[in-house]
Formats: sequence, structure tokens, C-alpha cells
Amino acid sequence: MINTTTLTQIFDGYPHCIEAHNYALDVISGKIPNCRNVIAACNRQIVDLQRDNFGYEFDPYLAEKAIKFIELLPHTKGKGFVGKNIKLEPWQKFLNACIFGWVKPDGNRRFTEAMVFMPRKNGKSIKAAAIGVYMLVEDGEPGAEIYAGATNFKQSMEVFTPARVMCNKRPQLKQHYDVTVNASSIILADGSKMEPVIGNPGDGASPHMWIVDEYHEHPDNRQVETAKTGMGAREQPLLLMITTAGTDISSPCYDKFKECERILTGIDRDDSTERIFALMYGLDKGDDWTDPTNLKKANPNYGISVREEFLLNQLQAAIRKPSNQNAFKTKHLNQWVNAKVAWLTSKAWDDCGSDDLYEEDYLHLPCVIALDLASKRDICSMMRVYYEDLNTGRHYYVFGHHFLPGAAIEADENHSYQSWEIEQYLTKCGDTETDLDEVEEYARAFIKAANTRELTYDQWKATQLAQRLEKDCGVPIVEFRQNAQMLSPAMDELEAAIYSGRLHHDNCKVLAWMASNVVVKYYKTDYKLPTKEKPHNKIDGMVALIMGVGRAMYEAPTQSTQPSVRELD
Repeated sequence: MINTTTLTQIFDGYPHCIEAHNYALDVISGKIPNCRNVIAACNRQIVDLQRDNFGYEFDPYLAEKAIKFIELLPHTKGKGFVGKNIKLEPWQKFLNACIFGWVKPDGNRRFTEAMVFMPRKNGKSIKAAAIGVYMLVEDGEPGAEIYAGATNFKQSMEVFTPARVMCNKRPQLKQHYDVTVNASSIILADGSKMEPVIGNPGDGASPHMWIVDEYHEHPDNRQVETAKTGMGAREQPLLLMITTAGTDISSPCYDKFKECERILTGIDRDDSTERIFALMYGLDKGDDWTDPTNLKKANPNYGISVREEFLLNQLQAAIRKPSNQNAFKTKHLNQWVNAKVAWLTSKAWDDCGSDDLYEEDYLHLPCVIALDLASKRDICSMMRVYYEDLNTGRHYYVFGHHFLPGAAIEADENHSYQSWEIEQYLTKCGDTETDLDEVEEYARAFIKAANTRELTYDQWKATQLAQRLEKDCGVPIVEFRQNAQMLSPAMDELEAAIYSGRLHHDNCKVLAWMASNVVVKYYKTDYKLPTKEKPHNKIDGMVALIMGVGRAMYEAPTQSTQPSVRELD
């Protein structure tokens, strides 16, 4: 049984420590709903305070000092916050009290590593910047080296820039500590410095503090290992890892996450793990991610730095569109997920189809022809994307041809191939390898029959074919590179068109199968790529459709010269 009265007396005269302590008690009691990892972190703190012959002790003066200093620094962004002093929430006071309050018998800090794991918009980066400034100027470390590390320049500046702005907005701080603020460094007269670091910095640094921002984006552990080995000469260094969840469970960040879970649950407890602090917000296994009440559980700054309306809107978007779910779960619920997720629901795709959609009714509309070529056993797809602007936005009418060699059609790999050929959804083209000359003839026919504005193609095996079509048919050709920068905006527009009823297809069974095979792989930030779970789950027609829509979406506004079939209906 925890003697809360005795523990509270430890913090008499230290109001911030009292608030941090009460936060831990409220989490343990269930007054503040939280996941098991946060409950375990709070319970660890309370139990450690009561341990006899522990080897560490809690010094409320040091904890209070750090919190007071941070609350003298200014906010650097956010409407209604900029310029005002930082006000730490109870959970943030708990975090800082734990990191700075625990010491060894020699007075140096207990924790040399801290893992702070929480969703976006909960103030991770700015609070890490404030801790960095404190450790630079007020931690008593001669020649301190503070590094804001990340995988790219922009991310490294997410921590360094707020630190730089904090110093510039407090002239008294600059004068008192003799601080010089430069574009990419903050320097003290004794040689102490704070700098951003990108990627693997190599050896030579002697960090007093190293902040690893968005650890889940690090492809390997080289930066963390460089930080650890460089800290050997420091008496009380701190490696601060701040991150949201990610999609790669083979990453070093996931390994650290699982290690911290074992520490918090007591599975891993030894002298080394006693030096690692972890505060990890999120959901528990089995929690319903669609339940709005769980947003508060995962986001400690709910309604403060992350707006309730914003989170609820993001939740509804994720419920409505499967392709939004991974990003929502990782960024706003802090859940580790697989890298790939189904892009479209079958219902959404089927709702866009019509058996009464005939290509000849749309030949007068501007058209983009998209080619995704293949050879041997792969499907080659040619999509025609006709488009017009109506009151509800740009509508797309899509028709396709899908080509496959006879040997592939007759193989046992997919029994539907034979029936699709009979139903004329799939065109036999060549014997053992797709006859690209035949594909070219089909393309020529549609270029002439349709109001073709351009032909877009994937460079692989298509360059010479496209050049011949440009020369012989006079159609402009545009290469569509298969990278995230090109494909992601096109996928967004196609997805929006599908869910808003602006896409119309003729119920081609091959294309419907391919649509069901597309899964999304997220690339770093918000970019995404179409991919497939298994080699035999072909998506060539959908890639061609994405390419066609990706070009048609940027065409100048156009209005049909004839009534739309949809409007006549």
C-alpha cells in the first residue's frame, strides 16, 4: 500500500514536484485514463521513491530547478502561445521531474537515457528544445555539447530552431550566460554549444546531451551508437529519444520500444536498465481505435496543443478511408502498424461502376492514355482516362485494355485469366511474351479515335514505343516516373474521385481485381506508393489508371461540348 502522505511530504516547498507526483497518483488510480505503459512508468516512480537501499535518491530541488527554468522560456509557435512563457502540463512536469530529480550518491543524474514516445502535436520537439537549452546553460557541464539529431536537415531543425528562438527572445538569458546565437549553432563563452546533426555524424563528438528526433525514421542505429560512445567522457550525459510510432517493426526504434516495455513491466531489471527512463503514450492491445474516447488516452496534450476538433476530423477520415488508417494510427494514436494497408474498399470501387458505361459515348472528351508495359508473365495495361468538369468537380471516365501472353493465360497461376479472356476483359497478346507491337497498334487506334491530349508512360520498356507514337500520331508524350513524388498526389486525387463519385468505370473484372490488390506503402512523411502484398496480385492496370488521372488532374478546366451521359441520367 502506497503511503501517499509520506511521499507528498518529500515535496513540501516544491509545488511543481507536488503536481508531478499527483499526476502519477491520478494515473495509477485511474482518474486520468492511460495505457499500461504510462501506468507502469508512474508506478515505477512511486515504487522507487519507497525503495530502501536503492542506490539512487530523488532530489526535489534539482527537479524543481529544471522545471522552473523551462517555464521561463517562451513558446515559439502556436496561436495564442507565441511569446508567452511555457507552461508545463502535469504530465510534462512528471517527465522532467523524473529525468532531473533522480541522482546517484555522487550527485550525478541517474538516468542517462530517456525514451519519450507519444503522438504528433503533443509538444515533443519544443519541450526537447527547452531541455536542450537547460542542459546547455544551467547543467554545470564545462564545454557541454548538445546535439539535435535527425535523419534530415528539416527534422533536425524541428528541435534546434525552437531552441534558437527561445534564446533570441530572452535577452536576459543571452546576457547572463554569455550566449551567442548563430544560424546553425548556439555557443557559450566556455565553448559549450548546441548544434543540429544530420544522419551519421561520425566519431569525434563528446555529447553532454543528444536529442534523437523521430527515432522511428532512422533506418539504422548508427547515430544512437555514435551518441552513446561519445558520451563516455561525460559524468551525467543524457540521450533523449523522442518519437511517434512507425511502420517498420525491424527498426532500431521498435527494438528500443520493446526494450522499454520490458523495463516498465519489470521483465528486464538490472543495473543498466535502472538508468533508462521511459514514458510511452498510446493505446493498449485490444483498444478500439475508432472510439473517440481513446484519443485522450493516447494524447496527453489533448485539447491543449492538439485540438479536439482536429483529432476527431482525422479519426473520421481514417474510418471513412482505409488508406488513411495507418497514418492516423501511427501519428495520432502512437500504434505500430504494418507498412502496407489496403487502399480501397470493394464497395467504394463497385459504387463507381456501371454496366451501361460505353467508351464511344466519351470519345469527344479530352483523353489521357496511360501505358504500364510488361513482358513475359506480367500483365500489360493501357488505360484511357476521359475527363470533364461538372458542378461537383472533375469527373473521370476510365476504360482499359489488359494484355497477357497466351502461356500465362493458360497457366494455373490464376484460373480467372481464362474466363476473363473469354469475356474479353483480358486480351491475349503474344505466346510466351507480350507482343509490344500489338499493344502499340491498340494505342494507335485509340489515339486516332479519341480526343487524345497526351500519352503518359512508365519509362520501363516504353520509351521507344512512346517516341514512335509521338512521331507518327503527333500526340504529346509525357514520362511518368514511378516515384512517391509523382504517384502520391495522383493517388490522392484518384482516391478522392472514387469516394466522391467522380470516377466512373465499366465494371471491368480485371481492373476490379487489381483495385482490390493495391495496398499502400507510406514513404517517410505523407507520401505513399501503390504496391502489392504478393507477386501474383497484379496491380498494373491501377498503376496505369493512377498515371492517367495524375496527368488529367492538371489539365486546364474543360467543359464538354455535349451533355454528359451522367447529366442526362
